[in-house]
Amino acid sequence: MIQKTPIDYKNAIQSSGFDIYSPIEVGDANFWIPTPHLEILLNQALTGLDLGGLALRTRSKAVKTAVCEALGYPVPKSFKKTQPRFFGQQLDTYTQKSSNLQIWNEELSPARRYAIIQISDQDIVLKIKVVNGQELALLDPTGTITTKYQAGLVTGADSHELVSAQDTPPMLPYVQFGSAFSTSTSPIDEPECGSLLPIQEIFERLSTLVGLSFVDPGIDQERNRGAALHRLICECLGYSRYEDKGQFPDIRHQLLEVKLQTSPTIDLGLVLPSSEERLDIRQIGDYHLRHCDARYAMFYAKTDGKQVTLTHLFLTTGADFFTRFRRFEGKVANGKIQIPLPQNFFSR
Repeated sequence: MIQKTPIDYKNAIQSSGFDIYSPIEVGDANFWIPTPHLEILLNQALTGLDLGGLALRTRSKAVKTAVCEALGYPVPKSFKKTQPRFFGQQLDTYTQKSSNLQIWNEELSPARRYAIIQISDQDIVLKIKVVNGQELALLDPTGTITTKYQAGLVTGADSHELVSAQDTPPMLPYVQFGSAFSTSTSPIDEPECGSLLPIQEIFERLSTLVGLSFVDPGIDQERNRGAALHRLICECLGYSRYEDKGQFPDIRHQLLEVKLQTSPTIDLGLVLPSSEERLDIRQIGDYHLRHCDARYAMFYAKTDGKQVTLTHLFLTTGADFFTRFRRFEGKVANGKIQIPLPQNFFSR
């Protein structure tokens, strides 16, 4: 498959006759700009933009105008109050001088992209970071955004459980046993036809990890614990290196979400695994990937404070997730959402 560049997508938009309100299917190979490319286009066009001396409403229009030009859209005479503002790309923009992101009168949407625009004290655009609602929810340490979806994990007699005997039916034409990856392939690359391992083979490869131990970085170091497990998984699957951008799913190239459980409560974020909403991932062939097509590898583990020992492996598709794990109910909070952005938000 020929890899498109950011400018290829911009040129396609320019030639399409679309405006920012023209609907585009998530993952559309021609007109849906993948998030990494979207971020590149916005940084190239907006970095250095001077917003000094502009009233708030004028500043907002200047930013939206620049975003239109960056992505190849014509600038409308006036911007409609749609949610999100850039409807076709499911994109909203937020300019930030402070580290406190505020979202008013709407819930976070897992499918929506949020362009967070860093502004200097002199009102100059410094950098743009594009994330989706699911990623923003992970930045909320207080739980005020939502109680989030959760499920319960009860271990059984078997230490290895393949919950789904095979992938979801629409995925079957695109998986291939025995796929090997070049040294240039990253676990966070977009999934490709012919490079997706079947869920059965992923299960076989990951089963060897049960019983292994690694250093426990501490009770408050869940992210680092997860990183240690991700490294082991990348090695088992045949990647020459470990990479993690904190996006869903963790190992994007295999459409694989990884969870390390030391308690029976599984945090699922804003999206149910069984959801049939489309993923913000480029389509494979003619197929638009859905959340329920993702594979979930859950490792249960015990720790003595010094070593984490993997005791159980569960592997399932999102579609079959709740055939094995009990869903808890959760409610989404309304009103103003405040999210503290970490110090390294724009640099990671």
